[in-house]
Amino acid sequence: MKKALIVRHVPREGAAGYLQPIEAAGYHIDRIDVADPAFAGVDLTEPDLLIMMGGPMGVYETDAHPWIKVQIEKLAARLAHDRPTLGVCLGSQMIAAALGARVFPGGHLELGFAPVSVNDRGAASPLRHIADVPVLHWHSDTFDLPEGVELLASTDHYAHQAFRRGANVLALQFHAEMGEDPRFEDWLTHFWADLDIAGKCGVALRHDHDAHGPGAVAAGRAMIGEWLAGVKG
Repeated sequence: MKKALIVRHVPREGAAGYLQPIEAAGYHIDRIDVADPAFAGVDLTEPDLLIMMGGPMGVYETDAHPWIKVQIEKLAARLAHDRPTLGVCLGSQMIAAALGARVFPGGHLELGFAPVSVNDRGAASPLRHIADVPVLHWHSDTFDLPEGVELLASTDHYAHQAFRRGANVLALQFHAEMGEDPRFEDWLTHFWADLDIAGKCGVALRHDHDAHGPGAVAAGRAMIGEWLAGVKG
């Protein structure tokens, strides 16, 4: 059986709704947290599929989080072999950094459910499934677009919301995996300071989660399922 490895940067940010299409594509799923001492010895080139999820830290915060530099070095080796790789939020920023692009604070906390603008290339890609669908955003960092990739989607505040490199590498800044996972409540309570910064009301976010979450997850699953059907290697 094909093996997928999910790298979690914090336990509350897992693959959530994306688990279903990954399993349906025939992958046995393993998980590892970067806080696990075993992470330093993991070969990220080995899994048939690598999924890197989100986290509150910045790619540039290597002094506070020494594992970041280790992960980017291992990820760069994987990408050099064009192994199937998915990055979500922090994971997408990790891919950008491993491809040599700058990751930096964007100056605006993008938080809440809203659609992304899918461009023509995105409309001809698996991202067509999320066109006009409100999905969860929760980030304030961004990145320069790496060389050799295709930009697929943007928002008003952040031009670089999604990109791909060929069939095997997909980077998503937004969280189309979230919308039915009970850990959303943990996000609201643990990251409460973000709500103050963004001027968001927790009650309103819960309402949006209930209203938009199922549609976001359904679209996200269709997107990941189509992407996995096209990966090579």
